[in-house]
Order: sequence, then structure tokens, then C-alpha cells
Amino acid sequence: MTEDCDWLNVPAAPLDAGAGARARARQECLTKPPGSLGRLETLAERLAGLQGRECPHPPQPWITVFAGDHGVVAEGISRFPQAVTGQMVANFAAGGAAIAVLARSLDAGLEIIDLGTLPGGPEPEGVIRADLGPGTANFAREPAMTPTQLERALNTGRQAAERARQGGAGLFIGGEMGIGNTTAAAAVACGVLGASPDALAGPGTGLDPAGVRHKAEVIERALALHAEAGDSALEWLRRVGGFEIAGLTGAFLASAQIGQPVLVDGFIASTAALVATRLCPGAGDWFFYAHRSAEPGHDRVLEALGAQPLLDLGMRLGEGSGAATAVPLLRMACELHAGMATFDEAGVADDESGAGA
Repeated sequence: MTEDCDWLNVPAAPLDAGAGARARARQECLTKPPGSLGRLETLAERLAGLQGRECPHPPQPWITVFAGDHGVVAEGISRFPQAVTGQMVANFAAGGAAIAVLARSLDAGLEIIDLGTLPGGPEPEGVIRADLGPGTANFAREPAMTPTQLERALNTGRQAAERARQGGAGLFIGGEMGIGNTTAAAAVACGVLGASPDALAGPGTGLDPAGVRHKAEVIERALALHAEAGDSALEWLRRVGGFEIAGLTGAFLASAQIGQPVLVDGFIASTAALVATRLCPGAGDWFFYAHRSAEPGHDRVLEALGAQPLLDLGMRLGEGSGAATAVPLLRMACELHAGMATFDEAGVADDESGAGA
């Protein structure tokens, strides 16, 4: 890494333990049995510590979707051609994709970054182009990225996180698009965790069992080819990752450094979060995990992160869609925490009332 990536060594912002303690004390005084709102209570307490206020504000989300193509598609690991990546980027920009609909529903900012897709016509209006190349190299045969490409992808993510903060966001959501990226995410997770591809490879966009077995075999070959990466999460990201996974990693890490909470999406985003926490262990304090993906490798990554996702809806679309779907839970946690009356305010006895019985 050059001086352009010295920021990777910056520690995560500290939490406000006092605000978190005051929020816990408030929860004990609200007109309900202690713990009866379950994780909605702990969500509010966590947000209090992240925002530095006893009653946290309902967070305003900012969504950035990172797109990139993958050379490993040449190994036959996807049902769809690489051209779909660029076509979906255009669909995001036109407002027709799931994440665009969800962003409108949440009144959230939506930014699309093309880090490097195959040429396929003019870039849609409103898309930021980082132009790292026409996708990564085929990591089954050579490293996916050069050191320079990795640095630029990480820095693109950092800049996206900073734009979100400057835009008034209180919650960063990172989405992704890239045909072949479940293969890249599984390979990164296998390298970082020392896990078997058979345990992490899944159907992605709809592979049948034979296709999943082939996908695992491709990852197995790649792990052997790049074994010298050792225990370096950053080197595994470079060798078998993707531009969009690196962009997510940079955005998540930078968000933690500047004190911006992150709502992590599914398998691919969680793999980026895994790399970010290996680079900066304190970064995980700033991450919420939105949902449990139907992609089988996600459970293994969540376990490594010690994460308990908010939702389990069988989703595996990506784009940041699972994270966007979970935003109302965070908002409701804040509204309940601030809006409910205390026992004293309501004139209710807090020890013999039987409230909520």
C-alpha cells in the first residue's frame, strides 16, 4: 500500500459510553416490562452510543451502490452474461431496480458508482465512473486486481462514505452489482477464514447443484493459486475479490473512522465488512447487520463477525435491498425510545402495575 492508503490505519471513532448508559437507564423507566420490546430496545441503546445522545434521532440513510465486472465469469460460474452488470447499472440510474424503489420509499439518497464494467455503450446519466478497468482479471488464473486498482477501489469507497456524511446522512448503506460477485465474495471469505469452498459457495443468480459444485472447484483452484496471501485479509481482497467488494470495504471502514453508522446488507456486503473488521477491529462497533441472506455462505460470515441480523426474509438480491428493508426497524426503535412515556410521566407504578401483562 502507498501513502494514498495510509488512512486504512486510522482507528475507528470511539463510542459515547455515557450516552449509551443514559439510554439504558431511560429504557428501564419506560412504561413496559423491562426487555419486552426485545432488540428494539438494544438497537436504540446502540444508536444512542453511536450518535452521542440519550434519545437518538431516527437515522436518515444514504445508499451507495458499487458496480464492477468479474473476470472469473470466464470460468462458467454464472448463469448470466457479464453484460447484465452494465444493464443493471442503467436500470439503477433509471429508477427501475429494487434498490431505487426502496430508496424512494425511504426518502434516501441513492448514488451509483461504476468502478469498472465491460464497455457497453454510454454511461447512464447520474452514474459516477471510477474507471478502474473493464472488470477484474480472472482470479482463477491471476490476481483479480493490481495493487493500484485495489487502492483506487478502497479510496473510491472512502470518498463515498465522506460524501454521505457531507450530505447529512445518519446511516450508510452499501449495495453492489456485479455478475460473478458471489463467487468473488465466497473466495475472499474462504481465504480470510480458512474455510472450505464447499461450505461457502452457493447458487448466486440461480446455479443448479452441478453449477454450485463447479463454482466451489473454481474457488478451490484459486485458493491454491493465491495461497501466499496467507492471513492477510487485504491481500485476499486484492487477489480474489472484486472492485465493488473493495469499494464496500473502503466505505465501511471510512464510515467507522468518521463515526457514521453502517447498515450492512447480505453476503457480499458482509464479506466486505469482514475484511474491514480485520483491518480495523473497532470498526465492527459501527456496523448493524440487516438480514440473513439465503446465500449459504452468509451464515459462516455472520458467525465470524459475531453478528445477529435484524431480518430473515429469504432475500438474496443484493443491491443493498435487504439493508434498505431493515431501515424502518432502526427508525421505530428510536421513535419508541424517545416517544414512550416513563412511569413517572404516565403516573403508573413501575413495580406492581403489571404493565403489559
